[in-house]
Amino acid sequence: MAEEQVTAVGNEMSASFLAAKKRSDETLEALKKNPGKFTMLTGDRPTGRLHLGHYFGSIRERVNMQNAGVNTNIIIADYQVITDRDTTEHIQDNVLNLVLDYVAAGIDPKKTMIYTHSAVPAENQLMLPFLSLVTEAELHRNPTVKSEMEASGHALTGLLLTYPVHQACDILFCKANVVPIGKDNLPHVEITRTIARRFNERYAKKNPVFPEPDAILSEAPEIPGLDGRKMSKSYGNSIMLGATAEETAKLIKKSRTDSERKVTFDPVNRPEVSALLTTAGLVTGRDPKDIAEEIGDAGAGALKAYVTKSVNEFLAPHRERRAELAKDMDAIRDILHDGNKRANEIAEQTLDEVREAMGMKY
Repeated sequence: MAEEQVTAVGNEMSASFLAAKKRSDETLEALKKNPGKFTMLTGDRPTGRLHLGHYFGSIRERVNMQNAGVNTNIIIADYQVITDRDTTEHIQDNVLNLVLDYVAAGIDPKKTMIYTHSAVPAENQLMLPFLSLVTEAELHRNPTVKSEMEASGHALTGLLLTYPVHQACDILFCKANVVPIGKDNLPHVEITRTIARRFNERYAKKNPVFPEPDAILSEAPEIPGLDGRKMSKSYGNSIMLGATAEETAKLIKKSRTDSERKVTFDPVNRPEVSALLTTAGLVTGRDPKDIAEEIGDAGAGALKAYVTKSVNEFLAPHRERRAELAKDMDAIRDILHDGNKRANEIAEQTLDEVREAMGMKY
């Protein structure tokens, strides 16, 4: 019986994902035809520097959407750092370095609003009515919350439990109707859709306040780190966008491979070698199998040399732009101040509409 229940749950999740994928594909087609009709919200927690995984997984697509004419918004989710961490040490440095990497990668602050959680009180005030629209059971069911709690080793804090509601505030305060995500974050968008729908049904049937946003599921593959695991700051297996050529060379040189001399692309049996080949493939636009065949019996040393050269050539323009931008950190702070100002104006207007719908304007 237990086995049947597991199968049923698995089938239900699979069906739910397929429905989300279909909706994602349809939304993407509509966005390509008329990008100006769409408002996008995405962002990062400032827990460290951005790496190649971030670039290929999300930043490149943000730049594409921005340049296509989508109304793009990026949140630096500083309040969400404390969902699973006990300190905000280095947070200011991390925030400013995120802005540096965004702009160096092609994000244009004149077209894309970049702002921080903590600087927009009206957005965070949406938490109060939004929390009344979800049940404790719904929050506990969210798989992302469970996995993040397990990964952190912390007790389940109130902030971590309500993390998906906070993300709903991020998305809905600017009335975003598209959210680019990986499939692991699909439950967050689903709960945002639920909150938007319930608010409109409860308080604003005649004049809905919020859109029900659609997830755009990323086509980007999971980017492996230099050890074959997922590229992650916490694993120390990441190639940072802002690292120097020398730091990158050193990191790649000390990455593990295996004892077999011939280089082959075999992610299951040779994860470390295959991770290096995948990285080289991403930055050169080549098939990792072709790179493996080309290197062949030359061994791991030749592979690492090829990966180092390819990554450093790929990142050279980014590093050059980044270094130039870093000469004027006041200008970087101005970008953030301007984004925060714009976000506050939008959030105040949305909160005003919320209070109007709830009959709380006196």
